[in-house]
Amino acid sequence: MAESWVDAAEALGSDLHLELTGAGGRRAALMRALRDAIRSGRLASGTRLPPYRSLAADLGVARNTVADAYAELVAEGWLTARQGSGTRVAPRADPPPARRTGRPAVRTDTARGVNRADEGRETAPRPVHSLLQGQPDAAAFPRTAWLASARRALTAAPSEAFGPGDPHGRPELRHALADYLSRARGVRTAPDRIVICSGFAHALRLLSGTRALRHQAAVEAYGLDFHRSLLAAAGIRTVPLPLDKDGARTEELAARRDLRGVRTVLLTPAHQFPTGGPLHPERRATAVDWARASGGLIVEDDYDGEFRYDRRPVGAVQGLDPDRVLYVGSVSKSLSPALRLGWMVLPDALVDEVLAAKGEREGWASALDQLTLADFLESGGYDRHVRRMRQRYRRRRDQLVAALAERAPHIRVSGIAAGLHAVLALPPGTERSAVRAAASHGLALDGLAGYRHPDATGPAHDGLVVGYATPPDHAFAKALDALCRALPPGENPR
Repeated sequence: MAESWVDAAEALGSDLHLELTGAGGRRAALMRALRDAIRSGRLASGTRLPPYRSLAADLGVARNTVADAYAELVAEGWLTARQGSGTRVAPRADPPPARRTGRPAVRTDTARGVNRADEGRETAPRPVHSLLQGQPDAAAFPRTAWLASARRALTAAPSEAFGPGDPHGRPELRHALADYLSRARGVRTAPDRIVICSGFAHALRLLSGTRALRHQAAVEAYGLDFHRSLLAAAGIRTVPLPLDKDGARTEELAARRDLRGVRTVLLTPAHQFPTGGPLHPERRATAVDWARASGGLIVEDDYDGEFRYDRRPVGAVQGLDPDRVLYVGSVSKSLSPALRLGWMVLPDALVDEVLAAKGEREGWASALDQLTLADFLESGGYDRHVRRMRQRYRRRRDQLVAALAERAPHIRVSGIAAGLHAVLALPPGTERSAVRAAASHGLALDGLAGYRHPDATGPAHDGLVVGYATPPDHAFAKALDALCRALPPGENPR
């Protein structure tokens, strides 16, 4: 029999309207009702649920029934439970914007697992778990240490820091970055050559109006379509460079006729995105030689440069020639994308052009956040956080590899020596069905096809790009279970 209105009057929780219907007993019915309320949006992210005793009394069920239902929904990722904070509806990530690949008939909405060729058919439910790449563990943000740095930074800040922002960036942060990047990434620079931005996309927008990026640029054959679209909107044509196990084939910059007019190449040499692996030392040197001979420029996206697990540190290409390599970094993976803080280490000849492109006042990066990050770097808080997260993400990676070895040994996993994601090679022709299967299990993840340049030559490879940093600890095992159930059976792909 259906229960009607349920009013949890206790102030510590929200009033709920739940109908306990269907087979399977009261616990199963309660779990269904709560899932439906969350899925429909009636229970929003962060909503605090009534305590076990209150809800049990209102529903006329045993307290253990409510406790067991809550515990199971926490394990599934629908709810969160913290000491002193009660049980709440878990945060739910909004779907990312659809990528534009130039081939909409075969595109996939990665957040919902919907093939664009299947539009008009019934869509998959909103995902319960996310293994989307590019997102750090939001719960791991170092709030206490960041707050301590913010207090020190505000106390020491000069009065002029609270006036109009300098587009160059706060000098405190530029000095701290020059020291840190030299020590940790092998970057050769002075504070005056650093310009603060809000991330790699912002850097591309600024560079699109300078000599650094004009008319056309070489890019890696697999990368973020968002970046390619941003360049296309600025009138810059992108030409793909093939990839193999040693990274981008930079020797083709000087050899191919269609690349002879290119004067800029965008690379992710520390950890190629998304296929994984560092750029081979010989190819790094080849890229620098090409830039010197042609008067060209390398734009280095230091993607995942700080998160390495099974290899020695890989220094920045910028250290080979600071006048021919433009280095870009950010805290979006190491700390949080919410901070919107990044930096460009520029050749001397480009500093004034980039500052002119930014305008007379800083319109992107908060001066207070810049001061806080400067203190966080100088106090050692940033190093401690990165080391802690490196250990945490390595454990996540090891869990992923172990689950695949046990339940899907035919699936080859690569790109795991560094970074926050892995690539799973799939049998030919199975990628789209695997993404759909994942969506049916409530799992959001990316297929490899969405990262391929539309003009890339050579065979395309089926695969999944699996981010292992995003799920909270309590939901990671469930996310891996959904992943393994979505994978196609078969032998090792070639």
